[in-house]
Amino acid sequence: MKKVTVIGAGLAGCEAAWQLSRRGIQVDLIEMKPLKMSPAHRNPCFAELVCSNSLKAARIDSAAGLLKEEMRKFGSVCLEAAQSSSVAAGGALAVDRNIFSKLITEKIKSDPNITVKNEIATDLPDDSVTVIATGPLTDGALAEKIAQLTGSENLSFYDAAAPIVTAESINHTIAFSASRYGRGTDDYINCPMNKEEYEAFHSELVNAQIAPLKEFDKPVTVYEGCMPIEILAKRGKDSIRFGPLKPVGLIDPRTNHRPWAVVQLRKENAEGTLYNLVGFQTNLKFPEQKRVFSMIPGLEKAEFMRYGVMHRNSFINSPKLLNRNLSLKGCEKIFFAGQISGVEGYMESAASGIIAGINAAKYVLGEKALILPEFTMIGALLNYICDETVENFQPMGANFGVIPPLDVKIKDKKERYAALANRSLEWFDENIKEG
Repeated sequence: MKKVTVIGAGLAGCEAAWQLSRRGIQVDLIEMKPLKMSPAHRNPCFAELVCSNSLKAARIDSAAGLLKEEMRKFGSVCLEAAQSSSVAAGGALAVDRNIFSKLITEKIKSDPNITVKNEIATDLPDDSVTVIATGPLTDGALAEKIAQLTGSENLSFYDAAAPIVTAESINHTIAFSASRYGRGTDDYINCPMNKEEYEAFHSELVNAQIAPLKEFDKPVTVYEGCMPIEILAKRGKDSIRFGPLKPVGLIDPRTNHRPWAVVQLRKENAEGTLYNLVGFQTNLKFPEQKRVFSMIPGLEKAEFMRYGVMHRNSFINSPKLLNRNLSLKGCEKIFFAGQISGVEGYMESAASGIIAGINAAKYVLGEKALILPEFTMIGALLNYICDETVENFQPMGANFGVIPPLDVKIKDKKERYAALANRSLEWFDENIKEG
């Protein structure tokens, strides 16, 4: 009898178990609820939505919408439940959280190929292919086991991510490429500020609205290197100018002088389509990040693909650890899915569970792994989290910035996104049997 163990019955774990079952694989689904509830959970059902009932945009020419359409092609159990439990939310897909979880729980528990075991996982089975989908609050003995398996330096328990913008939205008439003192190969894009621009930015930064943290999100210690930029700015008028915005070793080619302050952007992916704001970990509300960070010269029309976040989040260093099929390098019978694998967001977690489940089944059946093309949303997202060139890895959600550009340049953003979506869905229509 072919069997796979799935640890965790969140969105990713349920999707993985469902995909395995559809391929005739017996599944042991291990879930600690209701024996133990994490600080974030209240509902004993599977696939609990904790922070929001919104699953983001539904339209296909959006990153979130394309992701869901691709998931639909695979017969996503979460997407089916979302459609059945949806509530009015304009252009977004929002759900009744209790109904959503209840529908998924009933479907998983009634599946004859899935055996639900309510127990607290403290170890990994030696004799079974395993999908680890334990979520962002993984802790205790299992976290220690994962740390031993992956190397303790490759398991993070706190997410301190800076905002990411698209390369094409940076104003290069102001921003310039250079490394300090001319060292290196102009790896950074630099956004220079004069004194007036800096002081205006500093004033708005220290007075911007901060997003409240839930108790389980608060770190025991905030290290100096992870200090939110707005907190550091409150230490004094020049605190960030002598920190992440220091201008030393840089000359603005427009003035031939050193700027008063400089915001540096570092390449986020190998293709150079995304750049992150160096040192800009932040707890500001997302609209405030857009407003305040758009004051930075060169970022006036920046397109933010991810906003900065700081919250509790157990995740592995996937670029170093995972193969493209989401199996662990050096131990290919272990797969990771969900937020612990480095994706960010409910549907992104579910999508990774689909691919991990399919590939765990293929491993058991001796079939070739499913590797989606990089021009699909799921393929691009998983390519990003498995990209060995990514440094200082932080989790990522669906966005068009991770997808390779079109061969033809389309200036209008809406038309460009529609074309990117069409390219992906054409591939799905030709290669994936729907449902």
